[in-house]
Amino acid sequence: MLDLSLVAALLVDPLFFGPIFLITLTYKMTPKDLEKLVTFIMPYGKYKGRTIADLPGHYLNWFAREGFPAGELGQLLALMQEIDHNGLKHLLDPLKTS
Repeated sequence: MLDLSLVAALLVDPLFFGPIFLITLTYKMTPKDLEKLVTFIMPYGKYKGRTIADLPGHYLNWFAREGFPAGELGQLLALMQEIDHNGLKHLLDPLKTS
């Protein structure tokens, strides 16, 4: 079960004196989430039809910059981006064969 909490902080940009909203999503990862990475199919976009685990790093990084979609898809993309960014993608290989 994903435990989703939203933390929002309002900051003032010292250069433009405008507000900047920082939103951080945190959740508790479970072993089922790792299984979903190798079975959940990307439903749209350039890589429609690929599993989340098979998405290229530059595509995951684009989501990290532009914003992850809401819901389970966004949570899985964020998890996969973190795994890829830290060079841990190979740890999903045993799950792909089972």
